[in-house]
Amino acid sequence: MRSLLDLTKLADELDMYLHEAVLATDSEATGVSSDEIFDLISSRLKDMRRSAEEASSSNNPCRLVPKTGPLMRAYSEKGGMCGGFILRASAIALEVATYNASMGRIVAAPTAGSCGILPGMLFAWEEFYGKDVADKERKLTEALIVAGAVGEIIANRATLAGAEGGCQAECGAAAAMGSAALAYLQGGSCEAVSNAVALTLKSVLGLVCDPVGGLVESPCIKRNGLLVSVGALAADMAMAGITSLIPADEVIDAMGQIGRSIPPSLRETSRGGLAVTPTAKKLVKGLGTKKR
Repeated sequence: MRSLLDLTKLADELDMYLHEAVLATDSEATGVSSDEIFDLISSRLKDMRRSAEEASSSNNPCRLVPKTGPLMRAYSEKGGMCGGFILRASAIALEVATYNASMGRIVAAPTAGSCGILPGMLFAWEEFYGKDVADKERKLTEALIVAGAVGEIIANRATLAGAEGGCQAECGAAAAMGSAALAYLQGGSCEAVSNAVALTLKSVLGLVCDPVGGLVESPCIKRNGLLVSVGALAADMAMAGITSLIPADEVIDAMGQIGRSIPPSLRETSRGGLAVTPTAKKLVKGLGTKKR
């Protein structure tokens, strides 16, 4: 799959739901039946759920970043300005990203460095908006299929690698995938899903990859917790009827072009940005003196 526009056109022409168009396209390309693909994605959703559950109770420490998920969960119970859904999505995202950094099992969605964003958005939706939905597991699997299609299109038109395109290609892509999933779950049209993707990606163009010490911890973990809000608001904007002036496919192309323009020092090499601040250098020097 290389075009979100072509995918949505196919869904409209064949009067299909978007996830059905994704399955049909994937089945034709791979020779694997739609039912088999659906079951495979359903198993990935189970893996993602198990990972999120393990992450919420994990005590494995990161090397640089203290556990942030429990702090966000405790804060969300008191209220907060962003609302319960965003705060819960952020807490889940922080926990899963921390779990990844402490060598826990995660589902790369689409990458390890961005692994918390999609489960945060999906499972917060389930908690806040999916209580009365019949067969929630199937609905969430459909949303994950839509999200996966967005990720595949981004991979084919641009990149999903921070080393190639900066963090816009990792956390940015994950937020766009999550935004598409939310728009779909809320009953959005194919056009709304496409606009959710475009609006999300437009908001993170140029986001660099500058991990402190080369570790997938800072700023990666907190970006997971923050970008759920961008994807969720983009989905709300799309559902409100707000459209992107630039179509989603062209936004993805622009992201790829920008990624190629980002200097190597800001593409996962830890030679620029936050990774070379005085505090970062001190922290990295300290890591070298600690027993592993």
